[in-house]
Amino acid sequence: MSTSFSVELLAADLNPQGGVYCPSPKAEMAVWNSHPKVYLDVARTGEAKCPYCGTLYKLKAGEHVGGGH
Repeated sequence: MSTSFSVELLAADLNPQGGVYCPSPKAEMAVWNSHPKVYLDVARTGEAKCPYCGTLYKLKAGEHVGGGH
């Protein structure tokens, strides 16, 4: 049915909380005809998989989020 897709992200692609929303234009998805919008926390582990469509959002190698607190 749905095929798994991977999207490589730069740290600048993440919102201030370290995440992205799916569906996303970065994944070449039209928001109007896709599944409900879901927040994915990419910064926590460097990647997150959408529970609806299976798209994997991951940070590009060498990218870092935040500067530490």
